[in-house]
Amino acid sequence: MMYNPKSKCADEFIHHGEIMETLAYAEANKHNRELIDEILNKARERKGLSHREAAVLLDCDLEDKNQEIYALAEQIKKDFYGNRIVMFAPLYLSNYCVNGCVYCPYHAKNKHIPRKKLTQEEIRQEVIALQDMGHKRLALETGEDPVNNPIEYVLESIKTIYSIKHKNGAIRRVNVNIAATTVENYRKLKEAGIGTYILFQETYHKESYEKLHPTGPKHDYNYHTEAMDRAMEGGIDDVGCGVLFGLELYRYEFAGLLMHAEHLEAVYGVGPHTISVPRIRRADDIDPDVFDNGIDDDTFAKIVACIRIAVPYTGMIVSTRESQKTRERVLHLGISQISGGSRTSVGGYVEPEPEEESSEQFEVSDTRTLDEVVNWLIDMDYIPSFCTACYREGRTGDRFMSLCKSGQIQNCCLPNALMTLKEYLMDYASEDTKAKGLALIERQMADIPKENVRQLVKEHLLEIEKGNRDFRF
Repeated sequence: MMYNPKSKCADEFIHHGEIMETLAYAEANKHNRELIDEILNKARERKGLSHREAAVLLDCDLEDKNQEIYALAEQIKKDFYGNRIVMFAPLYLSNYCVNGCVYCPYHAKNKHIPRKKLTQEEIRQEVIALQDMGHKRLALETGEDPVNNPIEYVLESIKTIYSIKHKNGAIRRVNVNIAATTVENYRKLKEAGIGTYILFQETYHKESYEKLHPTGPKHDYNYHTEAMDRAMEGGIDDVGCGVLFGLELYRYEFAGLLMHAEHLEAVYGVGPHTISVPRIRRADDIDPDVFDNGIDDDTFAKIVACIRIAVPYTGMIVSTRESQKTRERVLHLGISQISGGSRTSVGGYVEPEPEEESSEQFEVSDTRTLDEVVNWLIDMDYIPSFCTACYREGRTGDRFMSLCKSGQIQNCCLPNALMTLKEYLMDYASEDTKAKGLALIERQMADIPKENVRQLVKEHLLEIEKGNRDFRF
């Protein structure tokens, strides 16, 4: 069996032998200044790197070159995404699950976690609570259980979420993070109007994967790893990848993750819309110290920087698994989306759960409210963006990627970010956040390059003050 990024067979596009050769190559060249300079010069062209080139940068332990890597990652992030940070929140529908994943508290053998599944009315109440915070974008989460969480339940839930208009609130984009499924079911999700289909690989190391998933349908490594291909075949052209760092050696996961991105680009002409970088965290019945492949904060920062350089167009996500301090660090190195005010329990937004009855999937490290997170971002001169315009204007898949790679997306993104921030400030912000945010919008208006667009944004911002909503480019 040979490495082949154009193959749709998981064992060929995530090829163990190729990864091992890549890791050996990176180890052998981590002090090779000439090669590292060559790779960095290629990266400065903003067209990305191969998994092998990126692995060399990840392994590089020359301090001056590492500083170049960090500076380049920050500049590439600014070039593609400016100083905008997209906001979202997870919504857990159900923690019923038939899998035996040893790192997740939802595993089927865990008998003391309370099992919950939201009714459509409970979903309605959760969504109103999220709208009252100011959220416009959700990521749906469920365990895998064909009886309790069939595709019909997910589809009905999406329909419910999109139907709810409360005061000035509306969820404008629903991303979905559910178990690997069939082309037919992906087609149904596409028809339901989802944004991005998200599925974490957990680990690309096949032998480790099968041990970590000893029972249940998720045990099938190839079916899981080939899920993005089926999603693409089902018409979903925005997909989100990720691994759970800490389960396997991070260098292996890094190479596998980039090979998956290369595979999607090679076969469909569209790489991952987003890449997530979660680290394993404490949860009910789960002790992260049991897993001996954990990574420290410095390594985590280097991974983020190298992914940003290797896949410059992708949106990069960091969740409330990470602390405020860690999130602040990686925002500079490539992260473009973060969650805020998150709950990882089923039904946790309307009324926080008592600790002894927790249905959390993992402990949240950043427990601040959405308004506190928005205020913090503004203090750092980032623009918190609640924009969902690309998805709603049909700028998905190759349309989005071509605009992103050419830099033309900037003509839409900054105006949309400023207008959605203005909505948030008028409807939900504290007085302090509102004052800071309005000053930020005033400063950022000058960065809109086209005079006619700038004038139109000014008009829309005034309309927002009058109570009108949902302007977009």
